[in-house]
Amino acid sequence: MTMATTETARIPSAAMQRQRRANMRRNMFYLALIVIGLVAPFLAYPVFLMKILCFALFACSFNLLLGYAGLLSFGHAAFLATGGYVTGYLLSSYPGITPEVGILIGTLAGVALGAVFGLLAIRRQGIYFAMVTLALAQLMFFFFIQAPFTGGEDGLHGVARGHFLGFISLNDNLSMYYFVFAVFLIGFAIIQRTVHSPFGQVLKAIRENEPRAVSLGYNVDAYKLLAFVISAGLAGLAGSTKTLVFQLASLTDAHWHMSGEVILMTLLGGVGTLLGPIMGAGIVVSLQHLLAQSPLGNWVNVILGLLFVVCVLSFRSGIVGELAKSYRKNFK
Repeated sequence: MTMATTETARIPSAAMQRQRRANMRRNMFYLALIVIGLVAPFLAYPVFLMKILCFALFACSFNLLLGYAGLLSFGHAAFLATGGYVTGYLLSSYPGITPEVGILIGTLAGVALGAVFGLLAIRRQGIYFAMVTLALAQLMFFFFIQAPFTGGEDGLHGVARGHFLGFISLNDNLSMYYFVFAVFLIGFAIIQRTVHSPFGQVLKAIRENEPRAVSLGYNVDAYKLLAFVISAGLAGLAGSTKTLVFQLASLTDAHWHMSGEVILMTLLGGVGTLLGPIMGAGIVVSLQHLLAQSPLGNWVNVILGLLFVVCVLSFRSGIVGELAKSYRKNFK
């Protein structure tokens, strides 16, 4: 074997070793996050943590669409509200339905609505796609106002948490927290697997250069539609879980402000990063909670807007994105 052949053989081996080390570091990091999640309710108020987890899942679902498929939706609140209303109505009207079944049906409702929205909007690009999703979401907002099963402007109150699997009571906040944490982990695992699958690689290719992806023979519209449906389903899962936590489904979740908030969370944490939306959701929810209890309570939206401007001007990759850049620069 010649020296050139030996050097060529070493290159893939070194690349594989670096990949294995990267996978090990990522898995250890995920394990540390799970451990933190398990002990968190003993260090902070469980309901507050559950709110962060619900919005983190919502932001992660939006990031799958924007960060990996390059599709900016201004109507993602429609899926959050649909999942919440369907789950709330089922658990309020049919006491025999267990919470996991109610959440599953609410998630499927988000998937169905996502398929309808996607078929109508996916052939548009850029601002036209965003405007179509916004218009469709506003249609759903006015539907929720008029529909008899939503309670109109009053919303659905007193949604029963019920018993998980028929015998584990979720009325206890600690039990409810671990249920929500498990739901979040399932949703995050779906996103993580989607992003690192061949399907996810095609989505990235479409985001970077759609004409080239078309020239390679990929059915771009089908890939974008599937990404849209997965994202909508996960947003519905977040909305269903949120309704169960707060025992309430309201028009707030369907308003276009909610779509703006999830964009803020994603951009603040880092678009196109798995952990960015989680951090962004944690920061936004924490600021809303802290400011609401301070003399600056009436200025919450102004402060969040200023934070968004600072983020866009100072670190366009978001907090996690900038940290990742710094890590790659200093340690690789």
